Amino acid sequence: MTEAEQAGRPTGATATATAGGSGEPKGRRRIAVLLVVAAFAYLLDLGSKLFVVAELEHHDPVQVIGTWLQFEVVRNRGAAFGIGEAMTVVFTVIATAVIVAIARIARKLYSLPWAIALGLLLGGAFGNLTDRLFRSPGGFEGGVVDFIAPAHFAVFNLADSAIVCGGFLIVILSFRGLDPDGTVHED
Repeated sequence: MTEAEQAGRPTGATATATAGGSGEPKGRRRIAVLLVVAAFAYLLDLGSKLFVVAELEHHDPVQVIGTWLQFEVVRNRGAAFGIGEAMTVVFTVIATAVIVAIARIARKLYSLPWAIALGLLLGGAFGNLTDRLFRSPGGFEGGVVDFIAPAHFAVFNLADSAIVCGGFLIVILSFRGLDPDGTVHED
């Protein structure tokens, strides 16, 4: 068994490239990217929610682009489109499971694109989890602050946007055969 196989890194026809093409992945830098992206997404979401709650809650919607795009504060105890409002605790558990799964994947994270995608997911999950834990009524049942209201669509927030962008990037990376450990599969 080769040293790479013992370390758990794929070899041969399965692994055609490593992150950066240097032959040996750089794990610390990729985890740092994940954490920086997650912190940026989280702080942007938190700051936007603090602002809109302080300035826009209990006011008429603010038209950004006529009626096509408005800012309107909505407390959402469910998932997208307000589905499952009686299942707030379940969504809290799901967000926590996503965070734990990302932490497990991060141990073997050598791919920069995967670090960005997982960072977006992590920041978004923490953003909405913060609302569920600390906003009224609290205790895993808080309402998530949504405020971006496009016409004929669900009201959402920046955490939701980060989650969707991260998920979309993961789908693209998966279709292209890039794994979180930096290997590329040709099949």
